Amino acid sequence: MKYNILLPVFLLFSVISTAQLKKAPAYPLITHDPYFSIWSFADDLTSGSTKHWTGADQPLTGWVVVDKQFFRIMGKGNKGQEDSLSQGFATENLPPVAVAKQTDVTVTATRTIYRYTCGGVNVQLQFTSPLLLNNWAVLTRPVSYITVTLQSNDGKEHDAEVILGVSTNVAVNKPDQEVKAEKLVTADGLQVLKAGTTTQPVLQKRGDDLRIDWGYMYIAAPKGSNVYQYIANADTEFPVVIKPLPDQQTGTNFILRTSSRIKTNSKPQEQFLMLGYDDVYSIQYFKKNLPPVWRAEGRTIEKELAKAAADYKSVMQQCIAFDQKLYADAKNAGGEKYAQLCVAAYRQSIAAHKIVKDPQGELLFLSKENYSNGSINTVDVTYPSAPLYLLYNPELLKGMLTGIFYYSESGKFTKPFAAHDLGTYPLANGQTYGEDMPVEESGNMIILTAAIAKAEKNANYAKKHWKALSTWVQFLSRDGFDPANQLCTDDFAGHLARNTNLSVKAIVGIGCYAMLADMLKEKDTAAKYRAMAKDMAAKWMQMADDGDHYALTFSDKNTWSQKYNLAWDKILGLNLFPAEVYEKEIKYYLTKQNTYGLPLDSRKTYTKSDWIVWTATLANNAADFDALINPVYTYLTETPTRVPLSDWHETTNAKQVGFQARSVVGGYFMKMLEGKW
Repeated sequence: MKYNILLPVFLLFSVISTAQLKKAPAYPLITHDPYFSIWSFADDLTSGSTKHWTGADQPLTGWVVVDKQFFRIMGKGNKGQEDSLSQGFATENLPPVAVAKQTDVTVTATRTIYRYTCGGVNVQLQFTSPLLLNNWAVLTRPVSYITVTLQSNDGKEHDAEVILGVSTNVAVNKPDQEVKAEKLVTADGLQVLKAGTTTQPVLQKRGDDLRIDWGYMYIAAPKGSNVYQYIANADTEFPVVIKPLPDQQTGTNFILRTSSRIKTNSKPQEQFLMLGYDDVYSIQYFKKNLPPVWRAEGRTIEKELAKAAADYKSVMQQCIAFDQKLYADAKNAGGEKYAQLCVAAYRQSIAAHKIVKDPQGELLFLSKENYSNGSINTVDVTYPSAPLYLLYNPELLKGMLTGIFYYSESGKFTKPFAAHDLGTYPLANGQTYGEDMPVEESGNMIILTAAIAKAEKNANYAKKHWKALSTWVQFLSRDGFDPANQLCTDDFAGHLARNTNLSVKAIVGIGCYAMLADMLKEKDTAAKYRAMAKDMAAKWMQMADDGDHYALTFSDKNTWSQKYNLAWDKILGLNLFPAEVYEKEIKYYLTKQNTYGLPLDSRKTYTKSDWIVWTATLANNAADFDALINPVYTYLTETPTRVPLSDWHETTNAKQVGFQARSVVGGYFMKMLEGKW
C-alpha cells in the first residue's frame, strides 16, 4: 500500500548554545506531573527503553526511513517490533534496521534535543514539555511536542519517512492491564489515537512506586497532516480492546504508531506530533475528587490539543527564549556549571507536582515525594523546592502552602505546629507520615510565607493566614531554640536533639514573623519578635561555637554540619546573624569537601545537593561559591546511577543513596533568587 504523506513544514530552528547541558544522569522527554513523566535513563536514546521516572518501561520508539533504509532513532527495538514496521511502509520486503548514529544530545530548561546521522539525511529529534512558569495556559496544558527535523547532508534529495510509536504502558500501572484504543478525528481536524484502561480505577491507589491507570493518553497529529496511524502487531480496526501479552524483551503493552512521509532536501523539513494525557480526576482532597486545573477552568482535552497544535510555532519561540534567558541569568548569578545544574533541575522540579484548585477555587500546587515515601504536599519538600517558584511564579508557592494552612485552619489538624504532609499521593485526606516534625514544618511555613511577601512586596497572603502563623511562631518561641530529640527534613539521618541547624530555622522563622508583622503595621509585635530572634541568634553563637566553626548540636563539640537554613537570613535581609558566622562556616566547609561534594554533616559522607547550593549561597565571593558548586556539577555529569537526578548522593563515589526525580532540586535556584533580590 502507498501513502502520499506530507506534513506541514515549519522552518523553525532552535538555536542552542553549546554551553547548555550535554550530560545528565537521565534525560527528561515528557514531563508534566508525577504520573505523566517519561525519561531516557541512558546517554544514547537507542540503547534502551524509555521509562517512567520510577524506572518502569514506558517505551517511546522511533524510526526514520531514508531511501528505503530503516534507521532506529529511539528505543531499544526488538525483532517483533521491527518486523511490524512493514505495516505502515510501502514495501514487501523489510530491509535490515540499522541503529542511527547519535551525534549529540542537548538539554535545555524545556527541551531535550537529539541529533543523528541516517545515511544521507541528518535528523533532529526534539522533545518539548513547555513548562513555562510565566505562561499559565501553556504551563497547565497536559501536552508535550515531539518534533522531527530532517535535512539532506549530501546535497541530494531523499525519500524519507518518520515512524513514531508510543506504548500504551503510559496509561497503565502494570503492563498486563487491559487497554482500549481508538482512533478519531476531532472537530478541529486533529488526527488522534486515544488509549486507556478498560477498568478506569480512578484515584483508587496511593503510594510511591505507582503509575497512573485511569484517564487517557492521546497521540495527535495536527490538522492537514496526512498521517497513517495504526497499532503495531494488531490486524484489526479501531476501536480495539487488547488484553496484552507483554513482550518478553521489553515488557511493553501494544504500540500506537504514527507514520508520515516527506521529501528531504538541503532545507530543513520539520514536523511534529503531540502527546497528551487527560487524567480526568487528579487528586482526592479531603474526600473530594479534584480535576486537573485546566478542566476546572472549563477546558477540554480536545481543545487543549487543538490549541497546542495552533500555538506550536509561538510556543516553540517562547521556549527557546525562556531557555536562553534562564541559562544566561543562571550563568550570570553563579557561573557556567551552576547554570547547567539549574537546567537539569527545572523540568524535574515542576513535574513532581500536580496543579488543581480546591473546592473554593484556591490554587493548589501539590508535590509528590518521589522515591522518598510518596507523601503529598510535604512541607519539608516544599521548603527546598521554593526558590524556583519564588523566582518565576510565587502563586505556585502559595499553592504549595494553602493546603497546609487549610488543614490547621479547618480544625482537621489540631496540633500547635504545622503538619508534615496532607497524605500519600494522590490522596490528600490528612497526614499519613508517622511522626511530626514540629520545629521543622512550623519554621518552614513561616519562612516561606515571608519569602512570598518579599517576592510580592506585600504581606496580603500572610494576613489571610495570620492566626495560624501566630500559633506556630508561639510554638517556635517556646520550643524552637534548643530543639528536643526530633526529626528534621533530613529525617534519613535519624533523630537528633539540640540540632543547631534546626535551631537556626526556628530563629529565622521568628525573625520572618517579625518581618511580616512589620509589613502589616503591627509594630509592637514586630519589635517583640525581632528582639527575641536577635537575642536567640547571639545565644546561638555562644552555645554552638566550636572554635573555627559551629557544631552539629549544642551538646557535641568536634562535630559540624551545613547550616543551610542561614540562607534565608541572608537573602531576606533579616540580619539576625552577623556575616562573620557565614564566613567562618564557609571557610571550614572548604576543608571538608570530597570529590563529589560537601557532606551533609560530620556523621556520614553522603550529602544533599540542594542544601549544598543553599550553603554555597552564604559565600561572599565567587571563588568560594564555585569551590562548593563545582563538585556538585561533577556529580551531575559523572554519577554512575542512571536515574532522574537524585538529590541524596554519596560524596566519595557519586552514587545515589536514595530519592530520585524529586521536586527539591528547585532549591538549586537559590543563588539566582539571591541575585534577583
